Amino acid sequence: MSSSPVALLKSALGVLAWLMLLLIPTGAMADTGDVQTAWRLLDYVAVDYDGAVQGGRVKSASEYAEMTEFAGSVSSRLAALPLKPERAALIAGAARLQSVIARKGTSQEVATLAHGLAADLLQAYPVPLAPAAPPSFARGAALFGSTCAACHGATGNGHGPDAAKLTTPPIAFTDGERARQRSVFALYQVISQGIDGTAMQSFADLPSQDRWALAFRAGSFALTDEQAREGGRLWKANPSLRQQVPDLKTLVGLTPAALADRIGEKRALAVMAFLRRHPEAVVEQAPASLSLVRQKLAASLDAARKGDRRAAKELALSAYLDGFEPIEPTLGARDATLLARIEGAIGEYRAAVDVGAAPDDLANRALVLNGLFDDAEAALAPSASSNASTFLGAFTILLREGLEALLIIVAMIAFLRKAERSEVLPYVHGGWAGALAAGLLTWLVATYAIGISGASRELTEGFGSLFAAVVLLSVGIWMHGKAQADQWQRYIREKMAHALSGRSAWFLFGLAFVVVYREVFETILFYAALWTQGNGGALLAGAGVAVAVLAVIAWAMLRYSRQLPIAKFFAYSSWLMAGLTVVLAGKGVAALQEAGIIDITPIADAPRLSMLGVFPTWQSIVAQLLMVLAIVAGFSLNRRKGHQKPDLASAE
Repeated sequence: MSSSPVALLKSALGVLAWLMLLLIPTGAMADTGDVQTAWRLLDYVAVDYDGAVQGGRVKSASEYAEMTEFAGSVSSRLAALPLKPERAALIAGAARLQSVIARKGTSQEVATLAHGLAADLLQAYPVPLAPAAPPSFARGAALFGSTCAACHGATGNGHGPDAAKLTTPPIAFTDGERARQRSVFALYQVISQGIDGTAMQSFADLPSQDRWALAFRAGSFALTDEQAREGGRLWKANPSLRQQVPDLKTLVGLTPAALADRIGEKRALAVMAFLRRHPEAVVEQAPASLSLVRQKLAASLDAARKGDRRAAKELALSAYLDGFEPIEPTLGARDATLLARIEGAIGEYRAAVDVGAAPDDLANRALVLNGLFDDAEAALAPSASSNASTFLGAFTILLREGLEALLIIVAMIAFLRKAERSEVLPYVHGGWAGALAAGLLTWLVATYAIGISGASRELTEGFGSLFAAVVLLSVGIWMHGKAQADQWQRYIREKMAHALSGRSAWFLFGLAFVVVYREVFETILFYAALWTQGNGGALLAGAGVAVAVLAVIAWAMLRYSRQLPIAKFFAYSSWLMAGLTVVLAGKGVAALQEAGIIDITPIADAPRLSMLGVFPTWQSIVAQLLMVLAIVAGFSLNRRKGHQKPDLASAE
């Protein structure tokens, strides 16, 4: 075989593209920009229409023109969304909204239509709706003073020093009636995208977490400190009230008016005043709570009973990505077996919804899942955390995640040493070192800027695994070919100077980066979850011991590889690469299944061996079988060429 690593990379990318076309359905993702903008416009119309029309008469011609324009913009943006069965109903709803505005309908009628349409839009085209961590209210206050007070005023009353210069008056955040109808998410959208035709510019250049902090501050002006103190007392004393706002996603999407419908006006305003000043209270109340996943699962079951299979499927996916995925790292550290059981059960439930299983069957599956969630909450309880469990979790996570990457990196280093190409080693070392640095950056971004959603995590792991699998397939077949060549020494002397220079060295850098980063990405999420629960010393000790064990494994592998004849080294390395190819293919497909990109078809009574990439679904097994067939075909071709042309290497 004469293919260089550059040629192998090109072929690997081709195979990866082919595999993606084979496995991934088209139209999987929606344009989040259009969805978020349409949602923001609907919210704006619902809240501000009262300032344009009253009693069937136009109160402000400019405001009415703006309402008409915004409603038309909503219709055009909905029409541009990816095709889904729900899109026609959304477009029809937008047309009804335009009609009501055209005939100058009541503000209540417009608000009901706009809010209902906005809710249906997010149901059909889900987009990120919450910050990754509780924003800092103090940070929001400081940012408001430096970026917003000039127009909106230091107290948010809309009378800042620059307000008089503006043709469109700034919003008065102290307007109580308006604030009742405005969610933090709506404020975040305006801060992020601005408002066309006004002086309200976009602050998209600010980090996401800063924009959330600003939104919480802006949403607090109409609520007093006295109300916040009363809300804090109610929040701490009333468990049933805390269930009304179980997480940040609920908090940022909730309006005071909506909460008032459930618990009464006075208590709702007090609780919202407290939570908008102290969003961390929502997270602190129940870090191990699985209330959101239970709610989503119940909603999915209800949709299935109503015959809405698509909504049931999307709610089941949301139950996993929004409800279960955030606590998965912590649960994996506490009880990996229980984690695997829940992942399998959720996958089977989603598959049953997809094939139209009977509601009674789905109800039984949901009952089993709720029992597993009870076990998970017990495992995640603060009392279940100890120095020993944290140490063990940190140790096993790093050892498990690091071993795959270590095997690949050590094989690359050993290969270069055998080939006497030590000058290329810095590229490999630069790749894995760069991956560690990128992992640290990922942690900083996830903690202080945009956060990492469940879908992002699964997509990163899935595509990273499949890319690495395809590249390793090519490298494994290439190494196997060298083990079959009789004249490998001449090949090393005459060809490696070309094969491992320039672009090929950067290819090794890229491969080292990808295989290490996918493991670092997974590990930092687990460690971040463990760190928030205390026992930091035990965590660091577990990580340190795992690093020491991995270092011993690397030293042993490198020392043993020096004693191997190069033909045997190529042979053993090729089989190692082949095995890791199969493992990564299974893991990649499983991650994309969890993200909802690839469908799930369970295999009854099949084992689940996540360390080996074996998952009980046809899609993951088929992907692994395809890799096995490619390996067998490549190795067989190598042997055939070795028998037919024993002097192949010398002829190159």
